[in-house]
Amino acid sequence: MKKTLVYIFFVSVLVNAQTPCNNGQVGIYSCNGYDLQSHIDLSALNANSGNDSWGWTDPLDDKEYAIVGLNNGTAFIDISQPTNPIYLGKLPTHTSNSSWRDIKVYQNYAFIVSEASGHGMQVFDLTKLRNVANPPITFSEDAHYDGFGNAHNVVINPTQAFAYAVGTQTFSGDPHVVDISDPLNPTFAGGYADDFYTHDAQVVTYTGPDSDYQGDEIYIGSNEDEVVILNVTDKANISNISTISYANIGYTHQAWLTENQQYLLLGDETDELSFGFDTRTIIFDLTDLDAPTVYMEYTGNTSAIDHNGYVKNGLFYQANYNAGLRVIDISDISNQNINEVGFFDTFPQNDNVGFSGLWNVYPFFESGNIVLSDIDSGFYLVKSSTLSNDEFVEENEISIYPNPVDDFVNIKMKSQSINNIKIYDQLGKIVYNKNKINRLDFSFNINNLSSGIYILNINDAIHQRLIVR
Repeated sequence: MKKTLVYIFFVSVLVNAQTPCNNGQVGIYSCNGYDLQSHIDLSALNANSGNDSWGWTDPLDDKEYAIVGLNNGTAFIDISQPTNPIYLGKLPTHTSNSSWRDIKVYQNYAFIVSEASGHGMQVFDLTKLRNVANPPITFSEDAHYDGFGNAHNVVINPTQAFAYAVGTQTFSGDPHVVDISDPLNPTFAGGYADDFYTHDAQVVTYTGPDSDYQGDEIYIGSNEDEVVILNVTDKANISNISTISYANIGYTHQAWLTENQQYLLLGDETDELSFGFDTRTIIFDLTDLDAPTVYMEYTGNTSAIDHNGYVKNGLFYQANYNAGLRVIDISDISNQNINEVGFFDTFPQNDNVGFSGLWNVYPFFESGNIVLSDIDSGFYLVKSSTLSNDEFVEENEISIYPNPVDDFVNIKMKSQSINNIKIYDQLGKIVYNKNKINRLDFSFNINNLSSGIYILNINDAIHQRLIVR
C-alpha cells in the first residue's frame, strides 16, 4: 500500500503541476489565463471569515509563505510546494474577533492590526515559520504596540523602518507613525491629524517624475471622500502636498501607484453601488505632486465592487469582491490603453454588486505565485497559465544532460531564462532548490542525492524525470 501511494504521488507531480484553466473553468470557478494551484477552505483554518493577505519570502532559502487574515487571527501557510501548501498555524487575535484585520511585512517580521477593540499592533517573527513541528500550531506574538487600540489598516514602506497605522482613534484616523527599526521594540514616531480619517494608504520612497520630491517619503491616503498626498519624510513635521477629488464619489477606498510613480489607480468602494457603474477605476496623473489631475477612468467587465488593487510588472491585480481576481494590462497606460487580460473568480455564485468574495490579492512573489484571500472561502493560490509541458520544452528547446546522471546536471534553454530549479524525491520532498538563476544555461552538482528517480522542475512550468545513478 505504501509503495502504491508513493507511486501515485510521483505520477501526479510529473503529470500535473497545477489545475489548469480549461475552457474558462477550473471546477466550479470561472477563469481566464490563471490556473488554480491550491485552496484551503475556512473550515480547515478554523475560521468563519477571511480578510486581508500578504506574503513573505525567506531570505535564507527563498521559500515563500502566505499570510492570511481571518476573523479570529492570522494564518501562516508554507507555499514552497504550491500544489501542496502546508498550513503551519495561526496567531490568535490580540483581543476579540473582527471581520477586519490587516497585515504588512518589514524584513522578517509581520505587523498586524485589526478593528477589534484594544487590539493594537501585533509583531510576529516570521523566522519561526522555518521549523514548525506537527503543524498547525498556535503561535504567540513576539511584541506588541499599544499606542492605539483598533486600526483599519497598517502601511509600510519596505525601504524604511516605519509603520503607519491608519483609521485608528488617534490623530483623527490619519497616520499614526511607529518606528519599527527595532521590530521587537516598536516606538511612537509621530502623527498627523489635519486630513481626518484614512481608510488605506501607500507609502513610497519617491523616485517619480516630480523633481521637487526626489528621495522624499511620500504618503498617498485614501480618505473616504478624497485622496491626500503627504510628505512624511520628517515624522515630526508631516505636511500636506495636495488633495485630489473626482466625480461621483462613493467611498474613496484604496489606491496604488504605477511602478514609475506617475499614475495612481484608485478604487472607490461604493460607486458601483451608488451610481450603477460597472467596476470603475479612477486614474490620476501625478506628474506634478502639487497639482495632480484626473487622467482617465477604466471600466471593467462586470458590475462587481473593486476592493484592493496592486501593480506588478505592468499588470494591475484587482480583488473585486463577487468577481474575484481581475488582471488588467496597464503597460500602455501612457496612451490610455488599458484592458483586462485575465481573471480567476473565487465567488462562483455571481459577479453582482455586493460585499462577498475576494478581499485581497498579493501578487508580489518572484515565483509568480499569487495569493488570494476570500471572505467566504479562505485561501487560494493561483498562477498565470503556462504552456503545456511538451509545448514548453519544444518552444524553448530545453536540453537536460546527462540523464541518467552521476554528478553534474546541465540545463540549456534557447529563448527563456532559467529562473528557478527544484528537484523532488518520490515522496514529494524538495531535495534541491535554486532561485534567481536568470541564465539560459546552468550546471549544478547532485552527487549528494541517493540513486533513484526524481522530478526536475524548471521555472514552476515544466517537469522532467531525472535518474540519478
